[in-house]
Amino acid sequence: MMDGHEVSQRDVEAMADEAEAGYDVGKLKRRGGRRRMGSAPAEVVPVRIDPELKAAIDARAAADSSSTSEVIREALRRFLEVA
Repeated sequence: MMDGHEVSQRDVEAMADEAEAGYDVGKLKRRGGRRRMGSAPAEVVPVRIDPELKAAIDARAAADSSSTSEVIREALRRFLEVA
């Protein structure tokens, strides 16, 4: 399905012809990615968290209408005294 409509064989052939002809990369629409969180792209750092700490993080996130990740980032900033 495409935009809620069934895609026909004719549609598929038209899209294949368009793709085979090539695209002008400069005209392609670009979607924005995630916003930068610092001076460079952010890095994912997996950590193990005990159930009680996770529950406390989740409770704080819910109380602040925030995400688990944002609560953890803010806690680390405060602990490390980093802006």
